[in-house]
Amino acid sequence: MTLAPSPELSDLGVDLAPLSRLVAATFPASGETFVCEPMPSGASTRRYFRLRMPQATAVAMFVPEKARPEEIVKGDCPGARWPFLEVRELLASRGVDVPALYGEDTEQGWLLLEDLGDDTLAAVLRAREAARVDLYVRAVTDLARAQAALAELPTGSVVASRAFDEDLLSWEIHHFREWALEARGIALSPGDRGVFDRVAERLAESIASLPRVFVHRDYQSRNLMVRAGGGLCWIDFQDALLGPRVYDLVALLNDSYQVFDRPFLEARLDDYARAAGLGGDARIQLGREFDRVTVQRKLKDAGRFVFIDRVKANGSFLKFVEPTIAKVRASAARLSEDEDMRALSELLARILPR
Repeated sequence: MTLAPSPELSDLGVDLAPLSRLVAATFPASGETFVCEPMPSGASTRRYFRLRMPQATAVAMFVPEKARPEEIVKGDCPGARWPFLEVRELLASRGVDVPALYGEDTEQGWLLLEDLGDDTLAAVLRAREAARVDLYVRAVTDLARAQAALAELPTGSVVASRAFDEDLLSWEIHHFREWALEARGIALSPGDRGVFDRVAERLAESIASLPRVFVHRDYQSRNLMVRAGGGLCWIDFQDALLGPRVYDLVALLNDSYQVFDRPFLEARLDDYARAAGLGGDARIQLGREFDRVTVQRKLKDAGRFVFIDRVKANGSFLKFVEPTIAKVRASAARLSEDEDMRALSELLARILPR
């Protein structure tokens, strides 16, 4: 099987010969030629290509340096099976919709996956805003069901080997200080640095103490594919770990790429609570956890967007920095009875005046 020439592939710096061999072995009846088209890959170092063959299409995923995580994790075992493959298999076994796996050559960094098209949840929302409620009800309900189905993990699971502990949560909060503040020339005074460090320490400690469940880690509108019948297929799950039940809810409902009013968020939290069997005081506690984790997650995201610009020379995420910080301000304000949240709100008002 030969690769059809494409001018878009000339400067990618990726050896496509192993891909050609994998496609030939996986799709022997598809003829002698296939077309390979680069696909958007966002902030990831992974590369994606749509393969067009006479009788089929597929998506090729290339992972540089094997499956090294993009962000800090704890507990990975070098030389183990790719986390993407292990987590995909786990999710599929528990009834979660994930892309089909057609072929793999992990030694050369390649996977062949089901072509899910281009309809991410984000893309569908742009085209069909009226579908928003139905799609998000589906997303939060799917999440609650998946968490229940994944309550028990296999012995030796990579997911169980890593978690949002205090170290990881603290690292993410300080990612904001390092990149959203210091890298942009915003220096903290010794007093303000002391305030930030104390808030970061106690926020990380409080979130790490919450009960832990399966966490996708980036369950948001660009990582959910909408199938023709309205079902949602999960992608980009290779960094899954254990963490708070609300972490993926925060990623979804306080998505930096979307703007939802509070009534919409509360309605979707109600939907999740019903699916998870939470009511009364448990529902109230869910909302408080949601705001607390929003503060942590969105601080990290704001820093990450600047990091991606400065380190990866990709400035496309910078437009989300200020809206993401606004989500931090809003959640901290709702927790104003908490001394640390008041201190954080006052600090942000001083150093990042609106």
